[in-house]
Amino acid sequence: MEKLYRIGIIVLGLVLLPHHAAALNDAVAVPLPLAQAPQPRNASGIKRAVFARAVASREVRHIADWVVDSGDNAGLPFAIVDKTGARVFVFEASGRMLDTAPALLGLARGDESVPGIGDREYVDIPPKDRTTPAGRFVAALGSSTRGEDVLWVDYEGAVSLHRVVTNKPKDRRLERLASPSPRDNRISYGCINVPARFYEDVVVPAFTATQGIVYVLPETRPASELFGAYDVEERGRRHR
Repeated sequence: MEKLYRIGIIVLGLVLLPHHAAALNDAVAVPLPLAQAPQPRNASGIKRAVFARAVASREVRHIADWVVDSGDNAGLPFAIVDKTGARVFVFEASGRMLDTAPALLGLARGDESVPGIGDREYVDIPPKDRTTPAGRFVAALGSSTRGEDVLWVDYEGAVSLHRVVTNKPKDRRLERLASPSPRDNRISYGCINVPARFYEDVVVPAFTATQGIVYVLPETRPASELFGAYDVEERGRRHR
């Protein structure tokens, strides 16, 4: 969250709590584009996400396939944040993956945000509370208090996805992103840091002039339990 408060977020039909809406006096509504054509159903009557040659965990593929088959993304672009693998996957509305990149995440293991954490100062957030919350979030591009563009994920918790922060050399964030192991990718206050080029070339174009859905996978329980996701392959077998 790097104290990226909720200012200047682009409201695209997103229903905000009253005190959030009051802070967004300069927000501009942008009409949603037409949804892209969905992936065609195969012989089993199911649809799947298209990963091409990208390496992804079984859980990431399970959730991506369910999103596409069920239409849970409501015709919007979507992203999946794999906290265990410390990676972000961005998809077109149709379910075709655009690209994937490593990510830095909240220092503490956990899937919940402490109530009111978005209004705290850095010094008031102990290490144990620096989590990246899991869940399904309606996301939109907006601006931080520092004037930087970000993709707001958990608006109330002040969690966003943005370019990797490099103003603290001792954090070694660029080195952490480049490391082949996800074990050293826990460093942020809760925000999702990605390589600058990935943010600018993939995230921004995918979410420009539209809302999108960000699925942050849990690390303390199965993702299917959190999202109510079914197994696409099993559904296909039942309908043969």
